[in-house]
Amino acid sequence: MPSLSEETHGAVKMLQPGATIGIIGGGQLGRMMALSAKYMGFRIGVLDPTPDCPTAQVADFQIVGEYDDKTAIHDLAEKSDVLTYEFENVDAEAIDEVRHLVAAPQGTDLLRVTQDRVHEKTFINEHGTETAPWREVNDFDELEAAIDELHYPCVLKTRSGGYDGHGQHVLKNDADLEKIRARGDRGGGFPPSILEGFVDFAFEASILVSGNGEQYVTFPIVRNDHRNNILHMTIAPAEVSPEIAKAAHELALRLAKGFELAGTLAIELFVTKDNRVIVNELAPRPHNSGHYTIEACSIDQFDAHIRGIAGWPLIQPKLLSPAVMVNVLGQHVLPTRAQIASHPEWNVHDYGKAQLRHNRKMGHITVLTDDTAATVAALEATGCWDDLK
Repeated sequence: MPSLSEETHGAVKMLQPGATIGIIGGGQLGRMMALSAKYMGFRIGVLDPTPDCPTAQVADFQIVGEYDDKTAIHDLAEKSDVLTYEFENVDAEAIDEVRHLVAAPQGTDLLRVTQDRVHEKTFINEHGTETAPWREVNDFDELEAAIDELHYPCVLKTRSGGYDGHGQHVLKNDADLEKIRARGDRGGGFPPSILEGFVDFAFEASILVSGNGEQYVTFPIVRNDHRNNILHMTIAPAEVSPEIAKAAHELALRLAKGFELAGTLAIELFVTKDNRVIVNELAPRPHNSGHYTIEACSIDQFDAHIRGIAGWPLIQPKLLSPAVMVNVLGQHVLPTRAQIASHPEWNVHDYGKAQLRHNRKMGHITVLTDDTAATVAALEATGCWDDLK
């Protein structure tokens, strides 16, 4: 493997072009990480159970194996100078076991915090940042007691796992509560969970922060529109007051410094009707709502992630143009492809996934614009996303 320089900058000794970055997870986020790293001169290895996965299509080599396969992670570590990951459900213990072989600049504390919603909420609150009111619940009796405190409506979430709405149940009344009881009685059990009080939000938002362990930079706060618990569209920037924007940037920097962040961290937010910013969840990696940065910013979230884990210096990103990003799910692939010739303004990204599936993220489209509202209306008018209305 290429040797590292002796200069220390941030979380790791500054990687030189030619070094190898190993990515655990071979989906679209890994693919876009790899493309950024390639421009900087790095080599890429990927661990993923699917041969020719999206990341493998642009990588130098792939190790085919499950994400918790310690032998496979060991093999990737031996061939890499730095390890990173594209999703949070990675075996932190397996990464710790190979840290004598390879740098893991993101560490595993960040993983362990974001893999466990109790740890995550506790960390956020201890760093002076508001979340929805919440209670840890481990059985049905604790759930009933928590509902007495937080009241309906509320949201029951499994303590670990879950994404795009999986592992979550909105409880509006006692009938919904009885459904949870019945599921347990049928043998479904009661997994360790948290109960969150419902937030009366004006809209959902997110902000990205990137770091190299010493230096931290933020991206604009953006507005997100979810359909069926899956991100549908991101509007950059969000139309918020200077006070809201400042609060979002300050909380992002607080959390990044608390983690001594290396790489990119996504922070999902609620902006409330009374102008508060509340943290919903953290994602210790680049994020779907940050894809607009590829075309719209002076440095994108993937560039910042790679620079951060490689110990390179970071510069504050600039928004070069407002933008709208819309996801292309499995059912949208054929309709959007049929319209590409009519829309030169579309920046089309296809993730190279072999199998079309309903609600599976297959790609995205970003449009740079001076009028985000008009662009949202024009995208919806194509009919490609009519199933989500």
